[in-house]
Amino acid sequence: MSNKSKQFERSEGVEKEDQVSKPDAEILSPREKVRTFPTTPGVYLMKDKEDRVIYVGKAVNLRSRAGSYFLASAATERRTAELVQVIADIDYLPTDNEVDALLLEARLIKDIQPRFNTVLKDDKTFPYLEIHTREDFPRVEFTRAPQSKGTKLYGPFTSAGQLRETMVVLQKIFRFRNCTLDIEENDERWKWYRPCLLASINQCTAPCNLRISKEAYRKDIQRLRMFLDGHQTKLFRELKKEMTAASKELQFERAAAIRDQIRSLESIELRGDTDIHLQPEVFYIDPKKGMAGLKKVFNLPELPRRIEGVDIAHLQGGETVASLVQFIDGLPFKHGYRRYKIRTVKGIDDYASMREVVSRRLRSLQKKGESFPDILLIDGGKGQLNAALEAMRAIDVEPPMTISLAKREEEIFMPGQSEPKKLSRHSYGLRLLQYVRDESHRFAQHYHHILRKKATFDE
Repeated sequence: MSNKSKQFERSEGVEKEDQVSKPDAEILSPREKVRTFPTTPGVYLMKDKEDRVIYVGKAVNLRSRAGSYFLASAATERRTAELVQVIADIDYLPTDNEVDALLLEARLIKDIQPRFNTVLKDDKTFPYLEIHTREDFPRVEFTRAPQSKGTKLYGPFTSAGQLRETMVVLQKIFRFRNCTLDIEENDERWKWYRPCLLASINQCTAPCNLRISKEAYRKDIQRLRMFLDGHQTKLFRELKKEMTAASKELQFERAAAIRDQIRSLESIELRGDTDIHLQPEVFYIDPKKGMAGLKKVFNLPELPRRIEGVDIAHLQGGETVASLVQFIDGLPFKHGYRRYKIRTVKGIDDYASMREVVSRRLRSLQKKGESFPDILLIDGGKGQLNAALEAMRAIDVEPPMTISLAKREEEIFMPGQSEPKKLSRHSYGLRLLQYVRDESHRFAQHYHHILRKKATFDE
């Protein structure tokens, strides 16, 4: 097993004084514990005796699906026999629906890399939903061999069947093409092409026959991505505005089509929160090349062996927390992870919260006589970076190399530079920064749910 996999399998690190005693329910054996699970959708996490997650699965009915591993047949079935023998504990994370479970499962498998998820996939690669963004009329397809450039990827998913079903439902609403035709807008020959059956049943806008303009088709793809990225509120607002405008211009057929699209989106059961579970980068991250890339990009005297990432998150009820993750030699060092409860900020103020957590972190390191990280990565744009720098000035410390990474355009903001730095999307250095940033976001947003206990915070 690789060092990276071992790192992921370790429990997230918190100080001993932050640990809380396990509730009585966790004393139950896995077989007994699974009987207390709800009958709703969610994700279950199986652990070994060392409390490492060894398998992640999704379920429409948590109690039924997870309970099936403790039937007599599972102990003798070739694909599950070895797994069943080493299950020492089991936990779950509930979701609102089956697609939320599908997306969360994909996220956790990528983050944790449980060894039995690899064993139980029958030597096939995981499937992805891939949008070919560089084409005049981007196609959307199911794939097990994602391209390294020119596409937008969602995944990986473990259920190929459910991914295909989800794509069928989305195609009925957004009417995208899934064929492999190489369609160019300026090629007149496409005017004489005969569209497939999907156009006849109104599930594709038939760009192969140039029945839709490049701009209009790309707008549909943009809306599909908004939906997949979890921006449903913004999407509904945009559609309703366009429907009203079409009605005022007496384009009643267009207005009716948009109205039907809104109704379909409102009633869809396959709605997932991919703003949380979206995978911005699914390709392997080489730690050594990542560190070497950052050394070159930022003209550092030595390899940045220790990188810390900070993110601000808002939990239910408006409570604000911050996470800090630590990477050593390009890999997560879970025992260096910290979580902070924001004390001095009332309401939602990301800048003030960032000032507080950066100040507390650096004061703590200074007080203990420990060194600062080689790179301190702030999740956000110029505002978040400036807030971090203000905190350092306020406590009169020499700041470490501090940068921020903005998610939308993946721009890197640096102190004293008005314009952001943009690296190639395939830069090893950028991939490492994305890894740190996404890990800090994941730790802030979800880890307390995965543990299923009240979160504890560093003082």
